[in-house]
Amino acid sequence: MMHALKLVIAVVAFSVLEACPEPVEGKAEQAPAQTQDGPYAFTTYEAFDDFAAAHLAPRSADTTYVVNFWATWCGPCVKELPYFEQLHAAGQHEGQPVHVTLVTIDLAMAYETSLLPFLEKQQLQAEVVGLRDGDANAWIDRVDPSWSGAIPITVFLRGEQRTFFEKAYHSYAELVADLPN
Repeated sequence: MMHALKLVIAVVAFSVLEACPEPVEGKAEQAPAQTQDGPYAFTTYEAFDDFAAAHLAPRSADTTYVVNFWATWCGPCVKELPYFEQLHAAGQHEGQPVHVTLVTIDLAMAYETSLLPFLEKQQLQAEVVGLRDGDANAWIDRVDPSWSGAIPITVFLRGEQRTFFEKAYHSYAELVADLPN
């Protein structure tokens, strides 16, 4: 009996050790990876810090950056996507350049079955990026301390100015009304 118990413990310990990634010297976090599944390629970030450095850091004051968090399983998110696409197609608002980034938080295991077919069908033209850092509780407050964790949410950035809205947009006019002046 004791021998069998030791064997079970050894197998479990070995499985756990095999599942843990080996540290890579000089590399603190994983860099973004280009997803090549299907004809709709987009950048996927495995670590929130890499995503935040690329999309949430202070930006140029001459462009408004619109960063919308969404998922294919979120009905209100999908319903508002055409308004973000319309803003992207306009490329500007009141003479100010606008850049739209749509951040999907779909689970990695849903990419093949849900996300990629959705993207191929919708043919979104705005920049789409994937955020697959599964420890959302560690980064939600870093997006905005008032964020409850529900989606959709939108962050507007222009220079040092940053505004946050935790709501779904029901029209293009409602979306552009929230753009910073």
